[in-house]
Amino acid sequence: MKIIIAAFTGLILTMAVTIFAMERTVTSNSTHTGRVTGANTESVVLGMGCFWGAEKRMNELPGVIDVESGYAGGDNTHAGYEDVLDFERRLHMGKAGGRNHAEVVKVTFNPEQVSLKSVLAKFWESHNPTQGDRQGNDIGSNYRSAIYHHDENQKTLALATRDAYQQALSAAGFGQITTEILPLKNYITAEEYHQNYLEKNPDGYCGLGGTGVKYPASHHSHDTSTTSHAHQTQPLNSRDLSFEQQLIVFESENCEFCAQFKQDMLDHWQADIPVATTLNASLPAGWVLDKPLFASPTMVLFREGREVARYTGYNGEKEKFWQWLGFQLLTPEQQKIAFEQGTERAFTGSNLDEKRPGRFVDPITGATLFLSQTKFNSGTGWPSFIEPMEGSVTYHEDNSGYMQRIEVRSASSGIHLGHVFNDGPPPGHKRYCINGNVLKFIPD
Repeated sequence: MKIIIAAFTGLILTMAVTIFAMERTVTSNSTHTGRVTGANTESVVLGMGCFWGAEKRMNELPGVIDVESGYAGGDNTHAGYEDVLDFERRLHMGKAGGRNHAEVVKVTFNPEQVSLKSVLAKFWESHNPTQGDRQGNDIGSNYRSAIYHHDENQKTLALATRDAYQQALSAAGFGQITTEILPLKNYITAEEYHQNYLEKNPDGYCGLGGTGVKYPASHHSHDTSTTSHAHQTQPLNSRDLSFEQQLIVFESENCEFCAQFKQDMLDHWQADIPVATTLNASLPAGWVLDKPLFASPTMVLFREGREVARYTGYNGEKEKFWQWLGFQLLTPEQQKIAFEQGTERAFTGSNLDEKRPGRFVDPITGATLFLSQTKFNSGTGWPSFIEPMEGSVTYHEDNSGYMQRIEVRSASSGIHLGHVFNDGPPPGHKRYCINGNVLKFIPD
């Protein structure tokens, strides 16, 4: 009986050891929203601002197995998203002390397929590490740039790649890297709804754009783990730019909002002001930025080679962008009409007596609004038209001034043009009464 009990006890112990070993195997290879880790993997924790965009950027690198959003580097061992935001608010109000967590991503990769150096090169290129406690429009210590290492090897490589990238940034006119490089402290996995956020919400916010400066090829990993390396983008040539007035769009690789701006604006650009795009933050000799770039796309207006205004970021707000540009291009009188629904005094505006063949366009976007053959003399003191170009204007109820009227706005820029009345000539009997000062005439 003792033999049987001993044998049974041995069997139970063997099963327990087996189960424990299985548990350890399952834990190290757990699949939480697709996360896989194992013996042939390595991980590093990186802060690049909002972890939604960081997760997407790092997932693009071949050899990366999983990217998990989380929090790290702070004092609280059980913080969540709202805790981090609340602590940051209290820090700014002087009601709290200590160190807040940064939004981070835990990047798990197969070192046989991609080196840590290549992972860090992707990290440097995918955000702007010179901004301190911010990234793009996200401001606060919780959005700081950071590398939280596991061991001395990771620390050494983090410092070496930082120094290499600093040389490239300095050559491109950027300031000093502010990235925090420290041992990993208090890592916490973020809430499930933050994981793969941009995959679940393709139109979600992503403040990452990078500087457009590539990690130096001479320092980059030459292993076969990365399929390709983009060539160094060339800086703009002053011969291709208008020194008098030039709009430059600073973009970055893999920037969805840059692609959206191109689709919404650049692909249909008709404005008078010349526009150029670049992935390189370096400017030609004699051209000067007022301050460093920190997000993409960033649209900068230059006059005589110097920055006079900029518009940072884009998420489909066409009218907001055109209004910004309009305030740079229009006279104060034009601005009052365009943005404050003003009206020029009768018989004082431009284009009243314009009779040449041609077209009347939006003074900001250059989009055609009216053709000269639709213009007629109404005797009212304002340029009048029987009809606009199809789709060029929008209509809005206007009950101002104790009157009921239909306001006419430019469909492309949203600026106020005038009103439409039903006292025009046949057959349509429409009279588009338009402020001449917000029309630009282009002769045939």
